Amino acid sequence: MKSAVLLLPGLNRDRDMIAALTKISGEAPHTVWQTETEIPDVDLIVIPGGFSYGDYLRCGAIAARMPVMEAVREKAAKGVRVLGVCNGFQILLEAGLLPGALMRNASLKFVCREVKLEVINSETAFTRQYETGEIIRCPVAHHDGNYFAAPDDLNRLEDEGRVVFRYAEDTNPNGSTNDIAGIINAQGNVMGMMPHPENLIETAHGGTDGHALFASALGMAA
Repeated sequence: MKSAVLLLPGLNRDRDMIAALTKISGEAPHTVWQTETEIPDVDLIVIPGGFSYGDYLRCGAIAARMPVMEAVREKAAKGVRVLGVCNGFQILLEAGLLPGALMRNASLKFVCREVKLEVINSETAFTRQYETGEIIRCPVAHHDGNYFAAPDDLNRLEDEGRVVFRYAEDTNPNGSTNDIAGIINAQGNVMGMMPHPENLIETAHGGTDGHALFASALGMAA
């Protein structure tokens, strides 16, 4: 299964994401610069974390308007899987590929630590190798991860099973509504999440809880 990683000024988790995808799939992902207008034929596109354009205006607001994002929209419309992690999640929201917004953490502080996540929906293309209700560990590192959505959007997400991950065991690091840590689009091929599963995929990281997410998204065998 082939993958691609977007590269934008200010991102600092692109190498981590490239390393994770290479290790799990056995093939290095394509890298696609912000000004590109086409993305190679791949099964998975990943927008990694960091601080694209220094988080000026709003987190992800400038990145969402780069030429490459129109190519992402076109691929997503054709069913290609798209994963946005941390700043990547913020970019997907700003691009209108997912509903809602990510506000400043309730503590008004940058948070960098490990949290617990509950797998709410294990029937997505990104979570099929987990069990619904499973609790996994995952690192977070963000200043604006407080998820908010209008009541209608929030109800739709909940009713349609589109909340994929929630912060569990009182580890919500940002005040996110309904403890939401990750959501998916109605078509089931675009997912955004604040935690960083790419930083917990091998024993050298101290755990492998994030491995199944990428194996799922890449269509790898369990």
